Amino acid sequence: MTVAEALREATARLSVTSDSARLDAELLMAQALGVGRNDLLLRHMRDDAPAGFQGLVARRERHEPVAYILGRKEFYGREFVVAPGVLIPRMDSETTVAAALEACPTPRRALDCGVGSGALLLTVLAEAGGGEGVGIDRSEEALAIAARNASRHAMGHCATLLRRDWSRPGWADDLGRFDLILANPPYVEDDAAIEPDVRRWEPEGALFAGPEGLDDYRLLIPQLPALLAENGVAVLEIGATQAEAVAAIAAAAGFIWDLRRDLGGRPRALVLRLRSDNVQHG
Repeated sequence: MTVAEALREATARLSVTSDSARLDAELLMAQALGVGRNDLLLRHMRDDAPAGFQGLVARRERHEPVAYILGRKEFYGREFVVAPGVLIPRMDSETTVAAALEACPTPRRALDCGVGSGALLLTVLAEAGGGEGVGIDRSEEALAIAARNASRHAMGHCATLLRRDWSRPGWADDLGRFDLILANPPYVEDDAAIEPDVRRWEPEGALFAGPEGLDDYRLLIPQLPALLAENGVAVLEIGATQAEAVAAIAAAAGFIWDLRRDLGGRPRALVLRLRSDNVQHG
């Protein structure tokens, strides 16, 4: 069977479980051949299909995300290592990065609460051209993946990764203050109807946050004022239906806010600044 024939067969198989069956098949074939997708399409369609391709297709048929099969995902023009211990960076989150860079173009110190793969923090530091970054996560596996990405992008010298849990007292006592705080916390409702690719494979602890998806915002947001430097800003990713609820939590904690929408026009990030009467000096 040629590569072209194997791609047609795989596309038909994957159309049952994927809305992007042809693209998935091409990415998996490129992986099996050890070439880029463009190279595959231009130069290898008449080659014999590699033996390992069918095993990759079988994994995708079981709803394993392509990014986990490949072990990488592009985000904001850079490639990041991913594995089932971290959420897969999504294009929607590029809105969060853009909002952060607009609000604080050159942060001297940036904190990422729930660093995961490191995609948000490392992208902001890279785009800003420097600064000191601190990424916290309660998952050792996530921190290990973030460390790999920091090394991959030659940013290990400016990114400190710490195991911390913002639900535990004292987690931030020694962190100091930050010009920019990023957070893409868990915000999916416990009983939400989500795709099997996500529910079966991505880490539950990074997804679900109570019956309304708001539990982590209620825990984290009131703790942010003590972590912000003067004129500091916090940028939180939110679910598409959560802007009003999260904004109310932020207002109660002393913040004013601006909403940023993603490319689909959906609410995606809140930019928070402390009201002048709520600035905490330390």
